[in-house]
Amino acid sequence: MEIRSIVEKIKGLDSGLMEKAQVRLDNLTKPKGSLGRLEELAKQIVGIKGNSSPKIEKKFIITMAGDHGVTDEKISAYPREVTYQMVYNFLRGGAAINVLARHVGARVIVVDVGVAYDIEDAIGGSNYSYFISKKIDYGTKNMAKGPAMTYEQATSSIEAGISIVEELVSEGCDIIGTGDMGIGNTTASSAIISVICNVDPSIVTGYGTGLDEKGLARKVEVIKRAISVNKPDRNDAIDVLAKVGGYEIGGIAGVILGAAANRIPVVIDGFISGAAALIAYSIAPHSKNFMIASHCSVERGHKVVLNWLGLKPLLDFDMRLGEGTGATLGISIVEASVKILNEMATFGEAGVSEKETPNLIQ
Repeated sequence: MEIRSIVEKIKGLDSGLMEKAQVRLDNLTKPKGSLGRLEELAKQIVGIKGNSSPKIEKKFIITMAGDHGVTDEKISAYPREVTYQMVYNFLRGGAAINVLARHVGARVIVVDVGVAYDIEDAIGGSNYSYFISKKIDYGTKNMAKGPAMTYEQATSSIEAGISIVEELVSEGCDIIGTGDMGIGNTTASSAIISVICNVDPSIVTGYGTGLDEKGLARKVEVIKRAISVNKPDRNDAIDVLAKVGGYEIGGIAGVILGAAANRIPVVIDGFISGAAALIAYSIAPHSKNFMIASHCSVERGHKVVLNWLGLKPLLDFDMRLGEGTGATLGISIVEASVKILNEMATFGEAGVSEKETPNLIQ
């Protein structure tokens, strides 16, 4: 589906039902507001789904994978081969995302949107129903020397993410978490955030997978060079994605847009997903209403993203793995909030006396 048509479907939250949800929350057997963010989440889910008694049962993590040509500049502590090796680990169920997804009852969908390896051919006849190939190219080009991809490829990466959500809608998807895999993608994400938020790369660039101080300085220099060479237009998010982004980042942005258009809550993972959220928000500002920030990454630029979007993370666990690990934990909290709304008794239902109102002496 074209980006323009999907953006036209993104509307606001159902404020009427949210008001009704607030009334019920205020009448549950507890002091008003005493469950804090859980109450806020429950009300947001009601507004997203347009349902006063929403369910969170069919849970999906969409982990997008892609490689980055900028790794030629030695900006990562790990070699490019780790991307496809980790994809295999996902498919075998041995990664952190698999463990946490099993824990919360979510299904992981692994998507090759730009891995520099023929994964689909390598797995052959193996029945990996949770692997989808949307490969646009074998990794991006080196953004330090020119555009990471063409404008058309950037558009295609976003549309790939949208198409996956459209497929999941037919399965009755209740909630989506975003995830990523791609050696070099913290460099691309830092560049995107630097451009869109109009801040110096040194402010939003971190150590990634374990660089030392010298490596960090080189990474910042490479990002500055990429921005100087490509001159991305911060008012055109697709241009920014094309000049200094990654296929998996575009794919995640598409997932966010697709979820918003179909009124599905989307739980955003960490730093990479944050950069993708900036892309999605720049294309369709109303998409922010459907986003839930799962956690605050250790990567320093993530706070810049969250502040820019006005999102408050649910967790702060010093995590920086990606894959969708933070989003998975976030989904469990969203599910808990909805159960509070649906399953907790009101004062009237439980026969519990409410707070006394003091008599006012005239």
